[in-house]
Amino acid sequence: MPNYTIEMKNAIVVVFLLVSGFLGAQVPFEGNNLNKIADMERDAHISKMQRTRVESASGYDVRWYRCCWNIDPAVKQVSGNVTTLFKVVAQPLDSLVLDLNQALRVDSVYYHNQVVNWNHSSDLLSVKFPSAIAVHVVDSVTVFYHGVPPDNGFGSFVQSTHNGAPVIWTLSEPYGASDWWPCKNSLTDKADSIDIFIRTSPAYKSASNGTLVSATPVGNDVVYHWKHRYPIATYLVCLAVTNYSRYTHLVPFGSDTLKVINYVYPEDSAAAFAQTAAVVPMIQLYDTLFGIYPFQNEKYGHAEFGWGGGMEHQTMTFVVSFGYELIAHELGHQWFGDKVTCGSWSDIWLNEGFATYLSGLCYEHLSPTWWKRFRQVRVQSVIAQPGGSVFCTDTTSVGRIFDSRLSYAKGALILHQLRWIMGDALFYAALRSYLADAALAYGFARTADLKSHLEAAYGHDLTWYFNDWFTGEGYPSYHIDWAQSGNAVTYTVNQTQSHPSVTFFPMSIPVQFKNASHDTIIRVFNSFSGQTFTATIPFPVDSVIFDPDYQLISGNNTVGAVAEHEWHRNLQIYPNPAGSTITISFEEAKAGIAFSIFSSDGKRVKTGNLSGKENKVNIRELPDGIYSILLFFEKQSTSRIFIKRH
Repeated sequence: MPNYTIEMKNAIVVVFLLVSGFLGAQVPFEGNNLNKIADMERDAHISKMQRTRVESASGYDVRWYRCCWNIDPAVKQVSGNVTTLFKVVAQPLDSLVLDLNQALRVDSVYYHNQVVNWNHSSDLLSVKFPSAIAVHVVDSVTVFYHGVPPDNGFGSFVQSTHNGAPVIWTLSEPYGASDWWPCKNSLTDKADSIDIFIRTSPAYKSASNGTLVSATPVGNDVVYHWKHRYPIATYLVCLAVTNYSRYTHLVPFGSDTLKVINYVYPEDSAAAFAQTAAVVPMIQLYDTLFGIYPFQNEKYGHAEFGWGGGMEHQTMTFVVSFGYELIAHELGHQWFGDKVTCGSWSDIWLNEGFATYLSGLCYEHLSPTWWKRFRQVRVQSVIAQPGGSVFCTDTTSVGRIFDSRLSYAKGALILHQLRWIMGDALFYAALRSYLADAALAYGFARTADLKSHLEAAYGHDLTWYFNDWFTGEGYPSYHIDWAQSGNAVTYTVNQTQSHPSVTFFPMSIPVQFKNASHDTIIRVFNSFSGQTFTATIPFPVDSVIFDPDYQLISGNNTVGAVAEHEWHRNLQIYPNPAGSTITISFEEAKAGIAFSIFSSDGKRVKTGNLSGKENKVNIRELPDGIYSILLFFEKQSTSRIFIKRH
């Protein structure tokens, strides 16, 4: 492929955003529409999960791809050739197996400049060598092919239009790359580097991974050469071709700078410029917290495309729009998802939970007005249902992999709780260590790898935490009874769980004591239900609030002040969870106690009166779920949580 450097005709617009506070003051909060990013990404990936996928055989390690593609954005078709440089591992190799969809036609396969035999069936391309290649030998094959990539509504290779102009773009996560090029689809093997050559009409520009080395006239066309010299997972390889407008932001890092190159539809370029500029302080923030941008020697970029929210293609994120949280989310993936990639779709939270949390950190540091609201919205999402594990047990379901409540929101919040437990210094030290680990950096990781780095920084075992919050399901609900005598406030913390997979959630909990002019937050470690604490509060307390700043995943929390005669001392409600009946038990019988039962959405669903020490209440008609019961006696009240389950 010829390699001539020509002068780019597009003016490069340089923007320095050194005062991030100015930007942050203008940032709108987008987190109220929590599901938008996750839902669009789920829909974009769905076709790649609907078909049965057979991963290509192991036995070799991909070193390099050279991809030469002919693209006319007005025609849904791809043609060209892909060279795979590989190293034989484990045992001699007499054939090489690549993933390639049956919809594409193989024209020929070359090995050592000679045509060799091949077989293409069941979405696998098997290349037969004249003789076995010995272990540790590095060799290559080149596949010439063409065809129309399959279209299942959410294709990996999409031809469309924008404002009357044709466009082709790709989105391969999780297994869609082989729909449009011969490759090794794997979460165990990254190519060490790639070169991409895209031949198209000079009316169009291409966007892809790495650095644009040249744009070379060839006949009536132009060939764009993109070079990427970092390891890359197959699903992160990309291309997009249309009549893009192109502009650049610069991100200063001391004496160094990073280019952010934006490929935007011309009709959107004026509005997009102001929005994409927000990425500059975001990159500087992530650099401060997690280390230098992982692909600093090349570039970062955005390319506008027509579906799926965003896709974190390495060094060139594809986005459907330029919203603040979407830009922050996809940028975060360059550290968590691209530099270190989840080694199994069951650990997708290592990509999506982190990216979601990093978008929250942009609110915290660049637009702090919205930081508490960010956490609140995600807590409300998690507690909307009583079950669900962050660990993805069904990797055949795209809806489960890209579940906004679990992989995104709860994944982000269990990171925030780890930060809450460990403290900022140790938490960020652990994440920097995780990203810098030579065994993980520019490779793959599992949750156990992250856990090891967190434990090493923290100095304590975190198995209990991951058992409860990663593999376990549900969340705790708290009820606090309190009383004040002089400057001493005594309070008892009771906990119930929304799902039986966890019997108790140990946690450092914040409780706020306040009146009209004073307030203080006391933090204690709650290790069992019914645990009593005493705090010195040098002012009269008139209200108590559990976790006022949404630091924790919890829901349906209640607080009750203890009357002097403590009519509800030793109050018990059992069984919990309950089936058709609950028993409400008091230490002493009291006449005139009224109760109301409320569903988790705040609706009153049952009322009644109690009179004895042991009172049975029929709840057979109530749907399964979480309920609070409020008890009234002589102008005083207390409440408890119970779960109805058949």
